[in-house]
Amino acid sequence: MLVCAWAATTACGYSLAGRGSFLPAYIKTIGVPTFTNHTTVFNLETLLTQKVRAEFIGRGKYQVLPQGSGVDALLTGEVTSVTVTPSSLNPQTQLASRYAITMTAKIELRDVRENKVLWENPSVVFRQEYEATAGRSATDPAAFFQQDTDSLERMSTDFARTIVSAILEAF
Repeated sequence: MLVCAWAATTACGYSLAGRGSFLPAYIKTIGVPTFTNHTTVFNLETLLTQKVRAEFIGRGKYQVLPQGSGVDALLTGEVTSVTVTPSSLNPQTQLASRYAITMTAKIELRDVRENKVLWENPSVVFRQEYEATAGRSATDPAAFFQQDTDSLERMSTDFARTIVSAILEAF
């Protein structure tokens, strides 16, 4: 009995991945204003911001607000570039059969109370590959996303999950 009580009080400290947080305990609200978009991809900033907000909300620990004032922490982001390049060709037609989408962003989480950066990455590079749809040969990111909104949706979801996990799990 004494051994069980001792074992219970000296737990190893492990927790499920994605459930912990290294953020200070007083941070209850996180402001996530709409990211800035320096690319030609229409509405990319809106979709990324919505996905990041939803990912934080899904973790269930923080109130997420769309403004930068009246919050404990502020997450800002800038999409600095998006490129689409063919990553594989169809051997018969020599047309692209897969595309690689590379997005670069600058992300910062700032503790508003202490006015210090809690987490930042000035050059987050996010890369995904997607199958080409029939007849597409555009390597312009705006044209690519206009033709394949599903790829933008998937990329935004993966981006948000990656960023929020990195912030909350201190990677």
